[in-house]
Amino acid sequence: MFSIGELSRRTKVKVPTIRYYETVGLLTAPERTEGNQRRYDQAGLERLSFIKHARDLGFSIEAISSLIELQDHPDRSCQAATDIATAQLSDVRAKIKKLRALEKELLRIANGCDGDGVPEDCYVLASLANHDLCQQEH
Repeated sequence: MFSIGELSRRTKVKVPTIRYYETVGLLTAPERTEGNQRRYDQAGLERLSFIKHARDLGFSIEAISSLIELQDHPDRSCQAATDIATAQLSDVRAKIKKLRALEKELLRIANGCDGDGVPEDCYVLASLANHDLCQQEH
């Protein structure tokens, strides 16, 4: 059995986050000692590790909840899990595309100023003040 502090150390998930996961139902409420301290078993540790990994991959709380539901019912098809992962991949690709456009625009703005002028003539400051100077939407 693990205390919440030990669970936190082993998974690198902060204690308030562990409590939050309990509140939203991703983690089941653990057993408690006579002193009302939480005690987690190996299954709780594994579940929290699963949640942490899914969060690191950018899955939403709702998606993780759906994945846990599937995990808890091994008799069901894993197609829903594949669909959730595919949707997450699409979201990540859209974010990457947006970040690449943002990178391109920031590079253009940064290269537009040699840094030798005064703030009134600074292309970076002018670009930030006037969105019309941008070459693409971001």
